[in-house]
Amino acid sequence: MNPWRYSAAGISVALRVMPRGGRDGIEGVETLANGRSVVKVRVRAIAEGGEANRAVAELMAKSRGVPKARVRILSGMTSRLKQIAVDGDPAKLGESLRKLTAIRKD
Repeated sequence: MNPWRYSAAGISVALRVMPRGGRDGIEGVETLANGRSVVKVRVRAIAEGGEANRAVAELMAKSRGVPKARVRILSGMTSRLKQIAVDGDPAKLGESLRKLTAIRKD
């Protein structure tokens, strides 16, 4: 099951963020103990003062080819598990995310 959902405005993506991960990158799809699928993301930024959240938004915008203003954190501002929204063409966004994560599935 994909960790993202389509909407008229774009896509909503479930993430598991690893702050202070040594590098910025999308690691692929991971299944949590409860069976929920998430996109595993690493960022170099620390989880303090919103730095990791900003890094996640920048990484998702860059990897999707959209402006940073089109990426919003919907929930999980103080958690490693986050739900984000990326505004844009849902079909293109979903396809690019599928291709990126297909190579790196756990």
